[in-house]
Amino acid sequence: MTKGSNFWVIGGEFGSMNFHKLVEGSAQVQGPFKTRKEAEEAWRVVSEENRHKAGVRFSIVEEPSRVPA
Repeated sequence: MTKGSNFWVIGGEFGSMNFHKLVEGSAQVQGPFKTRKEAEEAWRVVSEENRHKAGVRFSIVEEPSRVPA
């Protein structure tokens, strides 16, 4: 059973424009955020900070939080 969700902002600099592999040491993780809106705000900030770098990409991911059975 799940109750609520956690949201994370993940990403970094990728080695090529196909966005398959991060440059070592560039990974960034922010969160957890309790609402998608909070995660979107963090995503906007980090994306704006890196907008001049074509090989940098960030995404919002949702992780269901588990309630012990």
